[in-house]
Amino acid sequence: MKQTHWKLKSGVIVLIMMGVIGAFLPLPYYIEEPGSTINLKELVTVDQKEDTQSGEFALTSVGIRQATPFRWLAAKFSNFDEIVSQKEFYGEATSEEYDQMQAYYMQSAQNNAIQQALSLANKPYTWQYKGVYVMSIDAHSSFYGKIQVGDTVTKVNGQAFENSQTFMEAIRSKKVGEDVTITYLHDGKTLDAKGKLIELSETKKPGIGITLVDHTEIESSIPVAFHVENIGGPSAGLMFTLEIYEQVTQQNLRKGKKIAGTGTIDEKGQVGRIGGIDKKVASASQAGFEIFFAPDDAITDEEKEQDPTIKSNYEEAKQAAKTLGTTMKIVPVKTVQDALDYLKTLT
Repeated sequence: MKQTHWKLKSGVIVLIMMGVIGAFLPLPYYIEEPGSTINLKELVTVDQKEDTQSGEFALTSVGIRQATPFRWLAAKFSNFDEIVSQKEFYGEATSEEYDQMQAYYMQSAQNNAIQQALSLANKPYTWQYKGVYVMSIDAHSSFYGKIQVGDTVTKVNGQAFENSQTFMEAIRSKKVGEDVTITYLHDGKTLDAKGKLIELSETKKPGIGITLVDHTEIESSIPVAFHVENIGGPSAGLMFTLEIYEQVTQQNLRKGKKIAGTGTIDEKGQVGRIGGIDKKVASASQAGFEIFFAPDDAITDEEKEQDPTIKSNYEEAKQAAKTLGTTMKIVPVKTVQDALDYLKTLT
């Protein structure tokens, strides 16, 4: 009797342990799933005023969570959950570098959205050049471990520059092995780092060994404030643009409708492809939105050759809507103007 009781007790303990492991043991995978659909009235303020027009524009997001055995298994049977490895998720970047790059993409989306909205509303603005934004650092660079991804380089040997081209010209005018002092911004502080130039493997020319892009900010007499502390990436560009334009022009574009969407925005007003659009459609549908703007991106022959099954974001969004059985209307857009033209048809 005692032995039977002991076996039963041991079996219960094992089941409890298996449940704890299944629910909480982290795996080297992430689950991408439908995230939040967020009303942009809460995130964007123009000229220190709130958006009081009826209806709403909303950004959509992809949720990310660490996989556990139970969560991994559940994702296998979900239409809108996707399992990705740490390598697929981060690439060659560390988690900190990944976060810094996402912050840069978000800032660029904000700047381009402001520029597009003000241009369409015929409002003046100017660009201010801040330096070059560090996107990656060569492990062989003598600045590796000093300058970090997310820093902004502002000077070389005390000399400022007007764009990334003049920065690269200043570096290339020197010799491999030459000492240089780089001035950069890190977490709002101005710092200096000293090191030697290396020979870049791609060009065989001297360099400090960083991948860079221009770090610019837009300035206008109409202040635009964003409250997006926990959101990264470029995919809210289109919806930011529409929200800012709505507030600047006060045209009541939405006609009381709940309108979500996604897509990058560039300096020409073109709407670009994003990842995870099926999850964003699912999120917006669940939140009760009526209209969803989806990038109608062109698929190149090269992309088709690499992946014969590839579809445009619009096609992916339409398929997701069909799977969901939602009545939410999927609207294809190539440019901001396409979205504005559609909004004019609302009643």
